[in-house]
Amino acid sequence: MGKNKLARFAENKILPNVIQPTREDALKGSPLKGTWRKEFFKNDNPIVLELGCGKGEYSVGLAKTFPKKNFIGIDIKGARFWFGAKEAVENGMNNVAFLRTQIELVDHFFAENEVDEIWITFPDPQIKYRRTKHRLTHPDFLERYKRFLKPGGIVHLKTDSEFLHGYTLGYLQGAGHEIISAHHDIYGAPEYDPGTEHLRDIKTYYEELFSAKGKTITYIKFRIH
Repeated sequence: MGKNKLARFAENKILPNVIQPTREDALKGSPLKGTWRKEFFKNDNPIVLELGCGKGEYSVGLAKTFPKKNFIGIDIKGARFWFGAKEAVENGMNNVAFLRTQIELVDHFFAENEVDEIWITFPDPQIKYRRTKHRLTHPDFLERYKRFLKPGGIVHLKTDSEFLHGYTLGYLQGAGHEIISAHHDIYGAPEYDPGTEHLRDIKTYYEELFSAKGKTITYIKFRIH
């Protein structure tokens, strides 16, 4: 393991916006479950999660764009989201945090109706059939999200994978979930939802790479019923 990675792990332990429970602690139930607004953010603003937040640039970008919302980036790789956590602290941002855990444990950290929105940004599409259940828009994951999303809560999927985009659209339509909007090319589509400029303005590290290679970036906004 490189020295830089070790240094990031060490700094994560003292950054005030990083939460790093053990798997055992997560399974017992986080003490923040149901109390994020009161105990951590100290406000009553909406809570938005980014699942698989990578370097944290999307969580930070959203937090800058929407200062009246609370954002939590979630990823198991703390050495990556250190970048976002560090930037947030250096800029005095109190509306963004980072939680180091596996996505399949996410429902252990949030109570019923506690979360207003979920962003899923450039996840591994898990194309192989045997990996189907690992897709973050698989029915099992959607059921997890439903446990803590408030009624009418929104889920956003932003991906360069045409496969995952198509798979998710097909499942949502077949299962009777509500598709609010869907774009097959957010940079090329002539139609654009007012108030969603951040879809183009905020880019993850991977989005920059994919766009540079000419890959199409897709987007789905939906509700789970």
